[in-house]
Amino acid sequence: MLQDAKAEEIMTSVKEQEAIRKLMVFLQEWDSAHKVARSRILDNFIKSNNGKTEPELELEFSQGASLFLARLTAWLRMTYMYSTCLNKLLKSIGIFLSAASGRRYLIEFLEIGGVLILLEILGLNHLKEEDKRESVKLLQLVADAGRKYKELICESYGVRSLAEFLAASNSAEALEDVQVLLVSLGRGNSKYQNQVYKGLIAVLPCASPRAQQLALQALGAMQDIVGKAPSILVEPVLDVLCSVHLEVQSEAIQLLRALMAHEVRPALLKGLVAFLMPPRKKMLTFYNTTAKDPATLCLKQPVLVYIQQAAAAKAIGILAKESAEVAEELLQLRVVHGLMVAVGNLDHLASQRHASISLEYFVHTFPFVEECVKKALGHTLFRHFMDSPETWYTKMDPVQAEELASNRVDIPRDMARMPSTEGSTGSTAANTVAASGEGRAQEQDEGERAPGEEAGAGRHSPPCP
Repeated sequence: MLQDAKAEEIMTSVKEQEAIRKLMVFLQEWDSAHKVARSRILDNFIKSNNGKTEPELELEFSQGASLFLARLTAWLRMTYMYSTCLNKLLKSIGIFLSAASGRRYLIEFLEIGGVLILLEILGLNHLKEEDKRESVKLLQLVADAGRKYKELICESYGVRSLAEFLAASNSAEALEDVQVLLVSLGRGNSKYQNQVYKGLIAVLPCASPRAQQLALQALGAMQDIVGKAPSILVEPVLDVLCSVHLEVQSEAIQLLRALMAHEVRPALLKGLVAFLMPPRKKMLTFYNTTAKDPATLCLKQPVLVYIQQAAAAKAIGILAKESAEVAEELLQLRVVHGLMVAVGNLDHLASQRHASISLEYFVHTFPFVEECVKKALGHTLFRHFMDSPETWYTKMDPVQAEELASNRVDIPRDMARMPSTEGSTGSTAANTVAASGEGRAQEQDEGERAPGEEAGAGRHSPPCP
């Protein structure tokens, strides 16, 4: 029995020595190998060890896995600027950092300045996008390790590096990875959450629509975490409404909805209403007719202010329908006048359509608005509006459109604060409201009920002066 135990001990010792010998041979092979040979070693390592845990890696390397990791990180430090097997090298390091129970591998990587190297990779223009994406993946593994590791990335100017990469990258996959990482850095990291939030705001003016869309999504996800919305957010969010990409506009509107509960609401609403009335000198532009792309050979295209006008009209309707308070604030900002200006924009159908739909809501909700719009449009045009708000503007002639664009409908502040009363009387609502229509024949008797008015309401308001 004793002899069997000794024999087994000797066999174990022999196996351990053989395993150690193989490890040393492997490490010597790595040390003496050049680029091609090391690339082959990395291929085999990735294929054989992907998804392994820390105990499994230690068993594979005879309790010497850290020796190989040290060699990988040393080669990374020396060669990352030259893209020498960089993708494979980062994937190999990722096997160690993602290993279950492998916290010590993470610490060893960080001790050699791993975070700074990964962040610097993101800023090197000559490196491939796929290499930068692998770098982002490793940074995500670091962030997933806990709050102090998130703080380490932020302390290393990580937010700025990631925001710049988000604004500049052409890789859709990399952009999504960076967005997830930035939101991750903002969660459970109270010390730097505002820095992450402001970093995302800085991305909004960039030229990449996908980056804008992802930044807007991330800001929405972080809004509840941050709480307050800084005033520096107002201009960038409103400016992205001029994007020709509907997905960007949609995300901007979603963020605007979330921001209505914050102190920046008045500034945002004021900006939206202002977009409805762009300066006349900016309203038309001509694209380069010498362009080779047939899609660009249009004599006249809507400039960005038209796109912004349409998006603002759409956003106003959505925001007003969600909150009576918001609707009343918009009325105080002369939103009815602005919507009618947009409806009169014959050069941009989207502006007319969205403004008409939003105007319909105010007309149905506020009796005094209905009276004033009725007065401004006249009986026939108002009937078309109420019957088909999504298409009625196609029946306007240039003279009618010009009258709308130059209308002077104004809702006094005390009227705008009146509660919306669907079905209630609004007999005194229009007494002090100014409307355009000077010189236009009024085709409707004062006591006639307009199309779209609720039956039984019995409204009979004096005409707008």
